[in-house]
Amino acid sequence: MPQFLVAYVRIIEAVNIRIGRIAMYLLFVLAAILLWSVVSKAFFTPALWTQEMAQFTMVAYFVLGGAYSLILGANVRMDLLYGRWSEKKRALVDCISIFALIIFLGVVLWGGIESTIYAFEVGERSRTVWRPYMAPIKIVICSGVFLMILQSFAFLIRDIATLRGVRI
Repeated sequence: MPQFLVAYVRIIEAVNIRIGRIAMYLLFVLAAILLWSVVSKAFFTPALWTQEMAQFTMVAYFVLGGAYSLILGANVRMDLLYGRWSEKKRALVDCISIFALIIFLGVVLWGGIESTIYAFEVGERSRTVWRPYMAPIKIVICSGVFLMILQSFAFLIRDIATLRGVRI
């Protein structure tokens, strides 16, 4: 395999592992937000921002951790036949099926970018009482989807290398 492809796979996986491990801590942020929600409802005036901020935090956790989840193999896979196949046959099937993932993620990214541009153009805000701007969470979603696309290409390169008998 060309050295630049090997470097691409290593760099993308290192970046996604680092971002994924940072994203794991968003669960603590989510817990703190929900704890404050409970405390403020019990002892103070209920906070208007907690429910929506918890939703935004969960979206960030889910989307930014997506590529890391792919690296760990935590995605759902039908293992009825896959587990019995040889490594090369798995790589061949993955090479074919990864295109469906890349196309899906590409469509999601395209729609996400258009939605983010719209959010900036009109100053889109949520329809709740708190009314936060929507552009920041849309940027996070697009970033996470973009990282998953980069990781999908890294998987494709790794699978092609496996088919050629090369280890990356």
